[in-house]
Amino acid sequence: MTARRCPALFLTAPASHQGKTTVTAALARHHRNQGRRVRVFKTGPDFLDPYILERASGHAVYGLDLWMNGEDDCRARLHQAAADADLILIEGSMGLFDGTPSSADLAALLGVPLAAVIDAAGMAQTFAAVAHGLTGFRPGLAFHGIIANHVASERHAEMLAQQLPEHLPLLAALRRDEAVRLPERHLGLVQAQEIADLDARLDRAAAQIAATALAELPLEVEFPDFAPPAMPPLLAGKRIAIARDTAFAFVYPANLETLVQLGAELAFFSPLADAALPDCDAVYLPGGYPELHLDALAANTSLKADLHKHTAADKPLYAECGGMLYLLDRLTNREGGSAAMLGLLPGHATLQARLCGLGLQQMDFPGGALRGHTFHYTRLETPLAPACHARRASGAGMGEALYRQGSLLASYFHAYFPSNPLATASLFLP
Repeated sequence: MTARRCPALFLTAPASHQGKTTVTAALARHHRNQGRRVRVFKTGPDFLDPYILERASGHAVYGLDLWMNGEDDCRARLHQAAADADLILIEGSMGLFDGTPSSADLAALLGVPLAAVIDAAGMAQTFAAVAHGLTGFRPGLAFHGIIANHVASERHAEMLAQQLPEHLPLLAALRRDEAVRLPERHLGLVQAQEIADLDARLDRAAAQIAATALAELPLEVEFPDFAPPAMPPLLAGKRIAIARDTAFAFVYPANLETLVQLGAELAFFSPLADAALPDCDAVYLPGGYPELHLDALAANTSLKADLHKHTAADKPLYAECGGMLYLLDRLTNREGGSAAMLGLLPGHATLQARLCGLGLQQMDFPGGALRGHTFHYTRLETPLAPACHARRASGAGMGEALYRQGSLLASYFHAYFPSNPLATASLFLP
């Protein structure tokens, strides 16, 4: 295999809430509407933005993080995408220089040019100062141009562009339009499958881009050959039942692929709608929004009975964050509504007004260490003593607890399975 070349652009911003996801999705939808094959990646741990970007591009969206994935995994995924893509887009996380490693670190390593999305609401000439600071802070980063978002008028757009130098062109001045804004809730964007008019919003946003310089394909970038190593068939002959619906949707596509590459057969079920657990050797309960579906989850007593039988038979059950909340005795939402959950893990969790856990972490499991992250608004009270705690990537303070109850493993920690396939296999083996 050899290096592959493909037009590529890295969408970044000076901060969160500038409109990166909307602009990236609009750009992906625009090029898809032109008949191009678009592959989109999201920087950092994220479950919500990728589903929006997947709907926009028509292809699964993978995460890129130099700490969680590792450099080789990032390079391998981009090299693979470049094999059949006409355009690769990467959406950054937070601000360009935020985090360790940051979006800037990833862009510099990959050599992908940057386009900075800046919320121009309430700004005029200061827009150019923000652009100057963002693009000049770290020498060596390649910038394709600047995107003004939430622009009020043509005159506003003219004022924004006035003091930009020639080497920082204004690629697009996107008008303020509530009809393209993506709705949000406590964990971030509303899930793609819950936004009834999402395709109409994406097409409207894409139409804004069509007549701008942003619509032109960027320069090609060379992506070196990084073939992923072959995985041993440690899960051959094992059938893993995975919860998947609007209550449990926080799972990396790369996690599912890793399980398949390890030899597992995957069977999906809905705790909201299915009365029975599929015939399986192990269960995976990923994160999501169980707190938004208390009554439906509590009412599914037949599935509850099946899951109790599963663990009583000492079959593995691995649960992350929202999946762990589903295992508890009770779960309470922010409004005070409460319902009985599965009763497989002693304890009660309550949704809080403030964030309770955030950041990259590494957890030691029986088969080795897995890298991942945590992000949750619930507080757990349980009499169960933790089997161990994760370690924060920053090295400061103790990370999330891991709970073991018979054949059950549960934590707020979201694991990135490709970071250690051997450890991943151990989660689903007796």
